Amino acid sequence: MKNILIKPLLTEKMTEISESLNQYGFVVEPSANKLEIKEAVEQLYGVTVESVNTMVYPGKKKSRSTKTRYITGKTRKFKKAVVTVASGETIDFYSNI
Repeated sequence: MKNILIKPLLTEKMTEISESLNQYGFVVEPSANKLEIKEAVEQLYGVTVESVNTMVYPGKKKSRSTKTRYITGKTRKFKKAVVTVASGETIDFYSNI
């Protein structure tokens, strides 16, 4: 089984959503579907997943000027999954530290 979950999203907004709505965010492999994401979260964290919402963010164009020239480029695209966990269950991202 390939590595589907790349990293959890630990931002202020996702922390607030996890406390109020019991939803957790992950950056996932772009080729992963909702069923694979659900199975990966259930196996890795031992929780019951009720639903999975996915979003694909395109790369943004970035540019900057240096002393010698003007540099343009693009950031990487990524896929984000918001996983809703059954009520009463939580995921503790800080337990392995």
